[in-house]
Amino acid sequence: MDLKAFENVKDQIGFCGIRCGSCVIGNGVLRELSRMLRDVVEGYGLEGWVSKDFDFDEFSKGLASIQATPFCPGCRKGGGAAGCEMRSCASERGFNDCLDCGMPKTCRHQDKLNRMRTGAFAAGLMVKNEAADPRGLIEKWTVGFKRKKPSNMLFLRGQ
Repeated sequence: MDLKAFENVKDQIGFCGIRCGSCVIGNGVLRELSRMLRDVVEGYGLEGWVSKDFDFDEFSKGLASIQATPFCPGCRKGGGAAGCEMRSCASERGFNDCLDCGMPKTCRHQDKLNRMRTGAFAAGLMVKNEAADPRGLIEKWTVGFKRKKPSNMLFLRGQ
C-alpha cells in the first residue's frame, strides 16, 4: 500500500472538524480496497462464476474508476469541496476550525455543517466535537484509528 496519501492528510483536521486522515478517499484506503478486490476477482476467475445478468465489464470499469480517483490532499492543502463555506468563513475570521467560533446558534452554515459532520461520523470518520488542541486530539484518535476498519489497513503491514 502506498502510504504517501495518508502521510499527506494524517495530521489534518478540516475547518469543519473532520479528520482528513480518517477519510478513505484522502488516506488511500479506498484505492487499496478496490485494487485488492480486482486482484481477487481476477485471480479467482470470478467472471465465470457470477450470474449471467451481472455486467462484469461495468464492474471492472467501476473498480478502475475508483483506482483512478485522485487522492484528496485535505482542505488545508487545497483539497476538499470547492467553495467550502466553512473553510472560507473560518479562514476569514482567523479560526482554526468552526468549533473555535463560539457562535454555533447564529451560524448561517450550521445546518450544512451538522449534516456534514453527522454524515462523516456515521461513515466512520473522526469528527472533532469540542474545542481541543488539534495535536493532542490527533494523537488520541490515532490509537483508535489503528483498530478501526477499513482504515486500519493503513497500519496492518507496518506491525
